[in-house]
Amino acid sequence: MPHQPRIIAGVEVTPLCDAVGPMGETIRRPLAEMFPGAALREEPWILHFHCYLLRDPAGRLTLVDTGIGPADSPASSWAPVPGTLTAELAAAGVAPADVDTVILTHLHSDHASGAVADGRPLFENARHVLQQAEFDVAQGAMLDRILTPIKGQLHVVDGQAEVSPGVHVHLAAGHTPGHQIARVGELAITGDLVLHLAQLSDPSVRYLYDDDQDQAAATRAEVLDALRAEHAVLATAHFSDPFVQL
Repeated sequence: MPHQPRIIAGVEVTPLCDAVGPMGETIRRPLAEMFPGAALREEPWILHFHCYLLRDPAGRLTLVDTGIGPADSPASSWAPVPGTLTAELAAAGVAPADVDTVILTHLHSDHASGAVADGRPLFENARHVLQQAEFDVAQGAMLDRILTPIKGQLHVVDGQAEVSPGVHVHLAAGHTPGHQIARVGELAITGDLVLHLAQLSDPSVRYLYDDDQDQAAATRAEVLDALRAEHAVLATAHFSDPFVQL
């Protein structure tokens, strides 16, 4: 567990590093194609795949995202599987059965594949929070292999909702139709709202794999403006340092 927890609004926030590595060749593109308009040197883009464990003062546990999953997960075609989420949780003193709530920021395979192991829900006692707009467009392997096994534990929300005391989700669409971020006090766990540091300085920089690049850029600008006004802390999915102070 290389990253140290922080206490924010009375909640212990522990970054869990599920994996580190480049995109696989099936979807890798030059950075100029991945982030058109950004002045980036062409160099390997090494992704860190972070999930976040929240432990509130009452001991309730919320996990934000479940990572890339096992060796045969839907992410295996491009991500450095298997993920090490269960080992990261164990290092924090947590077993999967201890988790009360799982927030899935969206249904891309590197964020949700770890919810299922051997065809069964890994977090057997947890509600799994997903936006209605994301549920509505689920298809393919993520529907068949991830959503179907956890369907009895799904907690589908529409827009803003408090999903655990002090933990809120907010729709931040564009990367996917139902992409959401999670908030705890001044902390924003941003999923794929921001994927590269270039987008912090210029939110208009598009990302090739945003479902709706225009909407994603508009959402990114709006959300980052609001978070900067709060002097918020970001907890990012793919930066090497999980925390960014705005």
